[in-house]
Amino acid sequence: MKLPMDDLISDLLKEVSPPYLANKDWEPGKPVYYSGPYWDNKELKVTLKSLLGGKWLPAGEEVSRFERKFSKKFNKKHSLMVNSGSSANLIMFNALKKRYGWQDGDEIIVSCVGFPTTIAPIVQSGLKPVFVDIDFTDLNWDVSQIEEKISLRTRGVISSPVLANPYDYDQILDICERNKIKLIADNCDSLGSKWRGKYLTDHAIAASCSFYPAHHICTGEGGMVSSDDEELIRIARTLAWWGRDCYCVGAQNKLADGVCTKRFSKWIEKYDGIIDHKYVYTQMGYNLKPLDFQGAVGCVQIDKFDDIHQRRRTNKKLVQEHFEKIPGVHSVEELSQAETSWFGVPIICDSKDTKNRLTQHLEDNKVQTRNYFAGNLLMHPGYSHLDYYKNYPNSCKVLDLVFFVGCSPTITEPMIDYIGTVTSNFKK
Repeated sequence: MKLPMDDLISDLLKEVSPPYLANKDWEPGKPVYYSGPYWDNKELKVTLKSLLGGKWLPAGEEVSRFERKFSKKFNKKHSLMVNSGSSANLIMFNALKKRYGWQDGDEIIVSCVGFPTTIAPIVQSGLKPVFVDIDFTDLNWDVSQIEEKISLRTRGVISSPVLANPYDYDQILDICERNKIKLIADNCDSLGSKWRGKYLTDHAIAASCSFYPAHHICTGEGGMVSSDDEELIRIARTLAWWGRDCYCVGAQNKLADGVCTKRFSKWIEKYDGIIDHKYVYTQMGYNLKPLDFQGAVGCVQIDKFDDIHQRRRTNKKLVQEHFEKIPGVHSVEELSQAETSWFGVPIICDSKDTKNRLTQHLEDNKVQTRNYFAGNLLMHPGYSHLDYYKNYPNSCKVLDLVFFVGCSPTITEPMIDYIGTVTSNFKK
């Protein structure tokens, strides 16, 4: 007897001990991971329904629906989902370059502290990263250094607040306006963070984010590029879909011939014949499409976003309070105009020895820690040719003095209490 789809899915979900929630069975002695997917059976159900009953495996109707929901939530007119946050940055810079006629060697100002995928796409797009140091009081880039790095070839600055804490956006917006350069946002850490009541993405010409399990929204892997500039997103979509000009998919795919009303029109003047518009290539592109079930999961996740945001803020405060009882250890605070959707809890130590012993103590007790990502990226072999790392002294101190622990919504009150017990047992 063939089961109806919903009954089949219900039977499959019975194999998973409901609800599916990261850390639901946690008890002292088990690892406290810094993050993980904040899923329940809703995500599993839509995944199974998409895989078993959907007409798409690659990007289709669910991805298209998620793009629209994402745009509405984060106040952008247009969004494009791709297969990762790294791909989102790669596509974003390639599209910006083509849209605004930037040339090879044009410059983008960026912090040298962060994750490689903020900097690598600048280089991969033929642009030149120009670096600024950080301010050690808040671990963000030193805004006062930006203006002195602007040249005749500067086309933009890319904002990427590490661990999501906004710097003074009033200053950076003023700098961009006076110098007629673009503000670009890498929001992989900071999705949901606000300045003066507006999302950081509201201030940017284009913005990216990631849906990796550690991030605010999780679809397994995945990323998004968003903008109010329709032409920019059109170029980005073309680049992400092999470079072809026709990408009518999902909910848009309602026309009789499956694509567009001019599918078999003449598209290439020098060719005396017809090429199916589905296979007209206007860019040298990539294949960076997500899977359709990821769009379905994204739709569920975005409905939970306000809860995710508040849990991260609450958890950051509670975890921070435990660490700041240790002499010589402190965290950072958000500016009064900011509302930070914290990615993690930054911990600044007074010495390299304190940091090394504290992280070892935490790891020995199964509390997961992370370095402040790559620290000064210019120290790393793959990036050392871009500039001299010692030109940025504050950035050089990051790996010696800074780490972070989690504040994900997957971290429960008993886990936070356990972190308190572990930190109280640390001998300074």
